[in-house]
Amino acid sequence: MSQAHRFKKDYYGGGLMALTGLAAVLAGLQYHTGTLSHMGPGFFPVAVGALLAFVGVLIAMSARNQSAPSVQAEQASGHGHSHAAPDLRGTVCIVLGALSFLLFGVYGGMIPATFAIVFISALGDRSNSIKQAAGLAVAMCVIAAVVFSWLLQIQLPLFTWGG
Repeated sequence: MSQAHRFKKDYYGGGLMALTGLAAVLAGLQYHTGTLSHMGPGFFPVAVGALLAFVGVLIAMSARNQSAPSVQAEQASGHGHSHAAPDLRGTVCIVLGALSFLLFGVYGGMIPATFAIVFISALGDRSNSIKQAAGLAVAMCVIAAVVFSWLLQIQLPLFTWGG
C-alpha cells in the first residue's frame, strides 16, 4: 500500500462518515424531532447523524493536517501494520461487548449492561489495563444512570433480575 493511499485513508473515511451523518440528519428531519424533554421519532436520527457528521469532519481535518513524515514514522515504529496479519482483538471485544449489552440489558438492567459493554470494549485496546477498563466502565455507569434515568427519565430499570 502506497504512502499516499495511507495518507488519504483517514481523509476519505472522515468524509464518508460526514456524508453518512448528513444523510441521517436529512432523513430524520422528515419526521417530527420534538424537544429534548419531549423527543419525537426524528430526534435520535438527527442527533446521532449530527454527531457522526461532526466526528467525520474532525477525522478528515486531522488527516489534512497530518504530514507525510508522520505516516513514515508510524510505519517505522511498527504501528502501521502494513504486512502483518490484522489485529482482531479490538473487533472481537467490540462485538462481544455489544452482545453482552444485549444479554445483560434483558437479564440485568441498564447498569450491568453498560458496565459489560464498556468494560469488554475497552479491553480491545491493548494499552488499557483491566483496572483502567473497570474504572472507565464504572464512570460510564454513573453517567448513564444520571443521564438516562434521572435527566431523561427513560423507563429502563437500573437493575433487574431475570428476564
